[in-house]
Amino acid sequence: MTRKQKRLSIIAAGAGFLAAATALTFYALGQKASYFYMPGDLQAATLQPGQRIRLGGLVEKGTVIRGQGTEVSFAVTDHEKSVKVTYSGILPDLFREDQGVITEGSFDPSGEFVADSVLAKHDETYMPKEVADGLKAKGVWQEN
Repeated sequence: MTRKQKRLSIIAAGAGFLAAATALTFYALGQKASYFYMPGDLQAATLQPGQRIRLGGLVEKGTVIRGQGTEVSFAVTDHEKSVKVTYSGILPDLFREDQGVITEGSFDPSGEFVADSVLAKHDETYMPKEVADGLKAKGVWQEN
């Protein structure tokens, strides 16, 4: 093998290694991605069973039910549709009815959303960007 062929084979092997590393990185990131949906968007979405998503909207008034221990159920709404959510854990201090919330989790076989994390707004004027954009697009929420 000539010197030129050795150099080309090393360059080709390096390029192949970089391509494989890039492909594996994008594959891994694609597996961890959780997409954001409003309750009204879920009907048109094609979700796989157990697929992780972010569900955002407003906590519907009169739907917060506290169960045994840290079990809580509530509904997230965009004033068009409503989705029942169950969560087992400690809710953020600022979690309350008619306020913006983002939940992360997946749907169980019965169609109920099981959240493993709940994110709430952090002051009176803040609304999570995804939730605010979705509610503004539906004409439900205006900035103060």
